[in-house]
Amino acid sequence: MPLPVPVLPEGVDPAWLPPAAFRAVGGRRTLIRGSGPLAETVHGEVAQACRRFGGRVVRGAVSDSTYDLVLALGDESLGEEGFTCAREGGTTTVTASGGRGLLYGLFHVVRLGEAAFTGGWAPKTHRPALALRMLDHWDNVAVHPVMGQVERGYAGGSLFWEDGRARGDLERVRAYGRLLAACGINAVAVNNVNVHATEAHLLTDRIGEVAAIADVLRPYGVRTHLSVSFAAPVVLGGLPTADPLDEAVRGWWATATRRVYEAIPDFGGYVVKADSEGQPGPFAYGRSHADGANLLAAAVGPFGGTVHWRAFVYDHRQDWRDRTTDRARAAYDHFVPLDGEFAPNAVLQVKHGPMDFQVREPVSPLIGAMPRTRLAVELQVTQEYTGQQRHVCWLGPMWSEVLRFRHGPESSVGERARGGLVAVSNAGDDPFWTGHPLAQANLYTFGRLAWRPDAEPREVLDEWIGLTFPEASERLSDGLHAVLDGSWRTYEKYTAPLGVGWMVQPGHHYGPSVDGYEYSPWGTYHFADRDGIGVDRSVASGTGYAGQYGKPWAELYESPDTCPDELLLFFHHVPYGHLLMSGTTVIQHIYDTHFEGVEEAEEAREAWASLAGLVDPARHARVAERYEEQLRSAREWRDQINSYFFRKSGVPDERGRRIY
Repeated sequence: MPLPVPVLPEGVDPAWLPPAAFRAVGGRRTLIRGSGPLAETVHGEVAQACRRFGGRVVRGAVSDSTYDLVLALGDESLGEEGFTCAREGGTTTVTASGGRGLLYGLFHVVRLGEAAFTGGWAPKTHRPALALRMLDHWDNVAVHPVMGQVERGYAGGSLFWEDGRARGDLERVRAYGRLLAACGINAVAVNNVNVHATEAHLLTDRIGEVAAIADVLRPYGVRTHLSVSFAAPVVLGGLPTADPLDEAVRGWWATATRRVYEAIPDFGGYVVKADSEGQPGPFAYGRSHADGANLLAAAVGPFGGTVHWRAFVYDHRQDWRDRTTDRARAAYDHFVPLDGEFAPNAVLQVKHGPMDFQVREPVSPLIGAMPRTRLAVELQVTQEYTGQQRHVCWLGPMWSEVLRFRHGPESSVGERARGGLVAVSNAGDDPFWTGHPLAQANLYTFGRLAWRPDAEPREVLDEWIGLTFPEASERLSDGLHAVLDGSWRTYEKYTAPLGVGWMVQPGHHYGPSVDGYEYSPWGTYHFADRDGIGVDRSVASGTGYAGQYGKPWAELYESPDTCPDELLLFFHHVPYGHLLMSGTTVIQHIYDTHFEGVEEAEEAREAWASLAGLVDPARHARVAERYEEQLRSAREWRDQINSYFFRKSGVPDERGRRIY
């Protein structure tokens, strides 16, 4: 019997795998060759589609020529995840070496739809550019008194945990694994990187709960990872120390890890946040981050596991009066001296920008500065600083800019990410998975860019539209592009200008507060005064951050005359009358973009309203409701930001618009 496809609870949106997406496959004759757990998943998917649309599927060694689609294990040269697709003589053939490749090949055919069964084409091989394509869930097992069930979660509760334990019914988790496989994601960390007391026990006496989750993700090729506390030997093992060079500590980790692999043989490895924002780490013992990472790498190494050690390390207790301490410098300063000291199965996980997932940041210089270390690049799919899934903000164009960025001529960020591409997930138990139905586009886009970092984001968005709305008219497709294509830049326009970032309410980070972090110990400032705005990060007169880049970027960023407009205030403190490359002044740019951003949000709301009747009513209503909140918030952003800088600078809007 084929493996049954997950059945979603009543009222849960199927996201980009509604039944109609399988019409082209389900209405045809399919032959499946090969065996194994993931081949059974493929069989189950095709069998269900055939039951719905009248086709048929068989297994075995019969003639290929009598079938419209052949899915076969066989070509040993493609690796576990690669596949070849071809069409000849009226038959579309997908050939793979491993079960994952066969599964990804099936979803490739589903994406193509009817185009998969027309014409003819020579064999084309598809392989992921990055071996690891992973989501980190910041889910708490026990509800945190401040951060709740999911830290920085904007889509309801956790998919995995509820009321202090694993959910009893994990069928929706299996459906989630199916969604991830359909866009190429192959790994998930199931708990928060901020590991609290309850979550620490997942490593030991509660590993069975993690194993149950791993069991339902495995049929879709998704490996399970676990965030762990560096202090686990003390917290869980009763040892007096967690010193990474202590033999008892090393022995404790080896034993604990062996038991993890006994429960989950294909366990992916550990995710660690250490010596960061209060989390324990090797600094307490006078040891380095490499010492800490290598301790855990030695424990998972015999089982083929990996340690993802986050590079998000900085001083979060600094004196706001001290302009020499620069949070942007921190990751580079901490980790570049350790290049070459990390074990081969230790991956340094680096945020794509030097700060914290702002709407605009330069690409982290650390990514280009550690050639002897495996790096994973971390993105944030959950929209902490980009509207929290109450605002439409499709991030594909931003991520594409990051992944194509070249620190030097030899390779792009996407090519340097030998340790994989990782993102903080935006999914929860909301009926629409991501709270805002259009935020599903971010999750799908991340998976596809992780598979192929040089993909054109607009083409990826076309895929998402085609799968999510498989019978979409041209009018609906154009309407979705109208509200999504420019939404990141629209959000940027009505929030923080010219790369300065951080003008958010402290704590929850939603809504405007220009000085919210200006006098806090977290180290994120704009230094606005009566004469100008921005942070001087030049080598000549500032923090020296610009010098962390190699040529030509260090030279480009060093001077306000050559620094790109969109990053000017990240790198320089300039007068309000400073003339941008665009030909306008800084202060007028602030006024203009904040008015434009609200106007664009209004236009997007109207564009969405015009699609009523083309989208199912529940989805249309949810998005319409979110647009009302987005527009209210955008107006608040516009009015607070413009009023703040008018009052600071005394410079009126040259167009005479109302500023309070």
